[in-house]
Amino acid sequence: MTQSLLFGAFLAALFYVLIPGPAFLQLLGIGAGQGRKAGAFFMMGHLVGDLIWSSLALIAIVGAKTIGTFVFDLLGLACGFYLAWIGWSAINAKPKAEGQALVVVERPFRRGLIFGVTNPKGYPVALATFTALVAGSAGALDFEALPVLLGVSFVGLVTADIILIGVIGAGAVRRFYRAHERLIVRCSGVLFMGFAAQALWHATPGLLGWRKA
Repeated sequence: MTQSLLFGAFLAALFYVLIPGPAFLQLLGIGAGQGRKAGAFFMMGHLVGDLIWSSLALIAIVGAKTIGTFVFDLLGLACGFYLAWIGWSAINAKPKAEGQALVVVERPFRRGLIFGVTNPKGYPVALATFTALVAGSAGALDFEALPVLLGVSFVGLVTADIILIGVIGAGAVRRFYRAHERLIVRCSGVLFMGFAAQALWHATPGLLGWRKA
């Protein structure tokens, strides 16, 4: 197992949580209105869903690799286009209405658990993100490496949660986000486009027969 594969799995899990999305916006609202403790409970509940989707994504990727490189490349191509669609949608998203009241969540852990497990975009985003960042080390993927990859991914997820919990609830962060929400969403879209380009870069040569043995 290569260091690049381990680092790619760590980064995939990290970015899967850190890149702004529905859960990020929900966390920001809870943290801004109810403080870091409520935000931390939300993230602990959401971690369950993150683990489920990340594990399923890695299993699917490893399974595709054991079937054959063509399937893996095809998967990478599909994920690349999916990431590009998400990125383009974020870049062209309309700004939200200003002055919306923050929703008070009485049971943030339960909200995070339900939000994470039932998020319909959790699996495809995890699959696309992990594919984009581990495709370069596809040759080292097998089911024997899966437990280590899951462990490294768990570290990445927890690291991302700690980072988010550390910054939510701060007045400066809330004010900055409210003042630059449109820019933050646009930047997240650019990141998704970058991941899409990387996924397509790794998948296309194999599908066209250009990859060296």
